[in-house]
Amino acid sequence: MHTKILKIVLPVFICLALLVGCSAEQNSKNNKKSGSDEESGVMTIVTSFYPIYIHTINITKGISDVRVINMTEPQTGCLHDYSITTEDMKKLEDAQIFVINGAGMESFMDKVVKQLPDLKVADASMDLKLLEQEDGEEVNPHVWVSISGAIEQVRNIAEQLAVMDPDHAQKYRDNTREYIRKLEELKVKMHNELDGLENRNIVTFHEAFPYFAQEFNLNIKAVIEREPGTEPSAQELADTINKIKESKVKALFVEPQYSGKAAETIAKETGLKVYMLDPVVTGEANGDTEAYIKAMEDNLQVLKEALK
Repeated sequence: MHTKILKIVLPVFICLALLVGCSAEQNSKNNKKSGSDEESGVMTIVTSFYPIYIHTINITKGISDVRVINMTEPQTGCLHDYSITTEDMKKLEDAQIFVINGAGMESFMDKVVKQLPDLKVADASMDLKLLEQEDGEEVNPHVWVSISGAIEQVRNIAEQLAVMDPDHAQKYRDNTREYIRKLEELKVKMHNELDGLENRNIVTFHEAFPYFAQEFNLNIKAVIEREPGTEPSAQELADTINKIKESKVKALFVEPQYSGKAAETIAKETGLKVYMLDPVVTGEANGDTEAYIKAMEDNLQVLKEALK
């Protein structure tokens, strides 16, 4: 009797053992596939938004075992009041380094640090001299819109990556020298073509251009939207129109990332022509290392046309 039971039960146990073993092996394979890239020798760097992504892919260019992922969609724009998502956190969980703009742009960093205390963070604005917002309560985080600011941020990112990932330190520095060479050439070209313009008064869409204006000696006489995405009140519009009429502004600039409705109203009241200046916060998700330089060259042509 016992022998018969064993003949029936033993094969069942063997099958169960095989199933458990196969399942464990499959889970192990899946974990290796979707788990930490460190196991496969790949360093994963996540960037917070588009301009930081462009700078970082230049710094890591040609390094096969380093991959860079942008956390937000490339059309997100500035991270003003951005709420970090579950998908964003998943990307960060799988990363070894998070590169941010800093200067208060990523208001969600407390949550990131709390949930991922071991994640290394490279701050592009660390120790940089920052401009204050007009209200004086906060600093302006749009450092990259200035060519000089972008160069400082690139240096900052590269040096922090070199410390966090010493195996690739020399390559980071070599790439950075090459990228900065291109940015310096761009800055010289823009100064050569803009410094001689007599009219330097402009109206911008939001507080993205103070660093740019400082670098190229432009006077921002008014800003249409203090909070991007928030339409100005009737009184604010009236104040802006009065400032424009008093200061002899010739050019009104909007940004491709936001609605130009308020600017159109101002243009009708003042007779100004509306032009497009790009703060380089959105772009194509195609890994184009020249994207920042191309956008700034387009801005140069727009400024020459608007201020001639």
